[in-house]
Amino acid sequence: MSASAYQGVLFDLDGTLLDTAPDLGLAANVALAQYGFPPISAVTASQVSSHGAAGLLRAGLGAHYDRTDIMPLRTALLDSYADNICIGTSLYDGVAELIEWLDEEGIPWGIVTNKPAWLTTPLLKHFPQFSNRSCTVSGDTCGVAKPDPKPMHFAAQQIGVAESDILYVGDAQRDVEAGKSSGMDTVAALWGYIRPQDHPQQWLASHDCRTVNDLLSLLKSK
Repeated sequence: MSASAYQGVLFDLDGTLLDTAPDLGLAANVALAQYGFPPISAVTASQVSSHGAAGLLRAGLGAHYDRTDIMPLRTALLDSYADNICIGTSLYDGVAELIEWLDEEGIPWGIVTNKPAWLTTPLLKHFPQFSNRSCTVSGDTCGVAKPDPKPMHFAAQQIGVAESDILYVGDAQRDVEAGKSSGMDTVAALWGYIRPQDHPQQWLASHDCRTVNDLLSLLKSK
């Protein structure tokens, strides 16, 4: 019997386990410069990186976004990111200890991200701390991405735990929606990529955690 009431834990990736904003922001600025737009700041990148290439480009283009063919910029951004996928990316404080505890307790855990597999797979190779994960579900694994619950159900099957016994942790509203609609308890990861206009208390997650250590304490207390 594990030391937690939750028999499995699933995580979002960007803004939850890994701070990928430095590399995503750099790639966005490469693309923006290539097409004559000014760069975004590191602070802006850290607020919008959970929203992927579209979020980064929308932040950079502002009012020009809806009047611009973003596909060439998106391609330039993703190509640059793929070539420099783990230069400034790092684990959030406490993640290594959290994963170590889950492994020691024998609690299966996995990753459900909207990042496509062709980017997820090479990125995760840089982090041996994640080698014991029971599943990796990328944005294109199931043909649909979060907030659709299908990736969540698939991940539950992969780790062999009923949805009602799983805790899903993510830093975006779609993460909470996906977890709730699939019957999982949810954590709003407030240490992640939260924009000023976001109101995570309105997402109605099962729990709000300000730090990874708060999440570990929650798991140990259950």
